[in-house]
Amino acid sequence: MLWIPPKMPVGRAVTILKSNTARHLKNKFTFLSEVYYDGGGIWSGGYFVSTVGINEQTIKRYIEHQGREDAGQAKLAL
Repeated sequence: MLWIPPKMPVGRAVTILKSNTARHLKNKFTFLSEVYYDGGGIWSGGYFVSTVGINEQTIKRYIEHQGREDAGQAKLAL
C-alpha cells in the first residue's frame, strides 16, 4: 500500500515508484542491466489504483491475475 500527497497525480507517483525501484534493482542486481540492455523497462506499463473501497483480498486477487496476464503478453509474437 502506498500513500501519496493529495495534490500529486497518481500517474506521477507510479512513475516515480517504478523508476526508483528499477534503478535500485539494476544497481543491486547488475545482471539486470544486461537483460534490459536496450533501455527497456523492468516494469510493465500498466498499474492498478484504487482510492477507496478495495480490501486486501481484492488486491491479492488482482495481483495473482495480473501475473497470468503478463505471462500471456510475453508469448505474443508479431
